Amino acid sequence: MERVDVVDEHDTVIGAATRDEAYARRLIHRCAVVLVRDAHGRVFVHRRTDTKSIFPGLYDMFVGGVVHAGETYAAAALREAAEELGVTGLPRPEPLFTFLTSDPLHRWWMGVHEVRWDGPVRPQPDEIAWHAFLPEEELRRKLDEWEWVPDGLEAYRRLCG
Repeated sequence: MERVDVVDEHDTVIGAATRDEAYARRLIHRCAVVLVRDAHGRVFVHRRTDTKSIFPGLYDMFVGGVVHAGETYAAAALREAAEELGVTGLPRPEPLFTFLTSDPLHRWWMGVHEVRWDGPVRPQPDEIAWHAFLPEEELRRKLDEWEWVPDGLEAYRRLCG
């Protein structure tokens, strides 16, 4: 059973819970996400599978997931990015910023990172239904056309200023 740190509005650890409990009780926890760019500066964009429990079928420009209890944002970012991209030898993602976000069902601190990966990717088919590296201009055009994971969209807008 996956455990996560429960944190307060200042991102201070105040306890721990299972991921399911954190979701069910809307406890604030942590998530680490990574914007992945290739050698040409294109951004890895994907559509989540329809079987995902959170935001099924939506598009995202970040890979990532929950930070396990006792884990740092940086360690979670590296672990999640490598898992979701299906790669080994990924460089440590660069931390950019954190922010508190929420939706009607969840509340979490999001640690936003960026990494450059020039090798092939083999995304997990149970996590990612479609993927491509998109030029930044094309990604920005798609922001109004596709349905995006809300926290990823918020993080991207913060990143772009």
